[in-house]
Amino acid sequence: MWLFTETGFVSAVRHFNEKEKLVVRPRDRESLESLASYANLEIRNTPSNDYPYRVHIGDSEFASWLLKQTMAVDYTNFKDRVHDTCGDDFADALMGVWREMHAVEDAGAR
Repeated sequence: MWLFTETGFVSAVRHFNEKEKLVVRPRDRESLESLASYANLEIRNTPSNDYPYRVHIGDSEFASWLLKQTMAVDYTNFKDRVHDTCGDDFADALMGVWREMHAVEDAGAR
């Protein structure tokens, strides 16, 4: 799953060996700091992998963090919030994702 929050972007997948855990990986360390702090996890540096940082976390703990992120939404425009919290480069990259996903909007959308 790809997840964009006001603190960044992470990818969450099932752990290869520990089926009760997820591996959560970002492109930048800052995107993982909120989750790592919440769950008291050490961020691992994995520069030879597709994503250069990661944590291993239980499903329930990840879901609890995600609920906290959801309940903290107090903005009416996500792109503006990300610009404020993550900066210009991140916001520009997010707009690229938004444009690409807009391109696959289904024919009945408008």
